[in-house]
Amino acid sequence: MLRLLLTVLLAVGACHGCGVPAYLPAGRIVNGEDAVAHSWPWMASLQYQMSRGYHHSCGGSLISPSWVLTAAHCLGKGFTYRIVLGEHDRSMEEGPEQYFAINKEDIFVHPKWDNRCPECGYDIALIKLPREAELNDKVQLGCLPHSRGPQLYANQECYNPGWGTIYTDGPQALILQQALLPIVDHAQCTQPDWWGHTLDESLICAGANGQDSCHSDSGGPLNCKGPDDRWYIQGIVSYGVYKCNTPKKPTIFTRVSLFMDWMEETIANN
Repeated sequence: MLRLLLTVLLAVGACHGCGVPAYLPAGRIVNGEDAVAHSWPWMASLQYQMSRGYHHSCGGSLISPSWVLTAAHCLGKGFTYRIVLGEHDRSMEEGPEQYFAINKEDIFVHPKWDNRCPECGYDIALIKLPREAELNDKVQLGCLPHSRGPQLYANQECYNPGWGTIYTDGPQALILQQALLPIVDHAQCTQPDWWGHTLDESLICAGANGQDSCHSDSGGPLNCKGPDDRWYIQGIVSYGVYKCNTPKKPTIFTRVSLFMDWMEETIANN
C-alpha cells in the first residue's frame, strides 16, 4: 500500500511537471544572490502569528497539492502558523501569493525528533494544507527523491533557496535568495576539524565554500538536479553553527530519501 502511495505521489508530481520550473533558476542566502522570481516554485514560507501580523520563520517545500515538507525544529507548540506559496518579494503583495492558515492538528513532526539532539537526525515534518494549492507557473510541486535513486556525490552542485538572514545577526532577506552549496561527503564532514564523528549518516553536509544557509533558512529545500534534468528535494535545512559561513562547518540537511516510508504513512493516514 505504501509503495502504491509513493507511485501515486510521484505520478502526481510528474503530471504537473514537478521539479521543472517555468522560470529557470539563475546559475547564493550568505554571499547569495537574488533568485529569479518563481524559479523555485515549490518554495514555501512558514510564518507564525505575531501581534502585528505574521513573521517569516522557516522555509518549506510543496510536495503535493495538499502537503508541505519542512524541518521539525521549525514547529513549536503554542504558535499559530500559516503557509505562503507563490512568494518572492516579501515586502509587497505581488499577486501570485496563496495563503493557508494551518490547523494545529495538521502538523506532523517525526516521532523520533529530539530538539536536544539535532545531530541525531529526524529533523523532518509535514504540514497538511486546509485546501489544495492551485498549481500554476508560479506554484508547482517539488520532486521527492527515489529512495533507490541516484546517490549524491561529493562536490555535486545543489541549491538552497530561502528568506533567511543575509549574514549572522543581520536582517532577513525580503527577496528570495539562493545559495549554491556543493555536497561535502560524509567522510570529509566528520573529520575532527569539521563537524566531527557526532554527525549521523542520515544527515547531508553541503556548502562551506563561501556561501551558506543562515538563520530562518531552516526547513527549506536542498535542490539537486537529477539525471532527468528535474530538481529533487534531497535535503531539508536542519542546522549549522551560530556564525553563518564558518569555514569547515557546512550546513547540515536532513536526508529526505531516508524518510519516504514515514512520509507515505503519514500522508496515507491523514
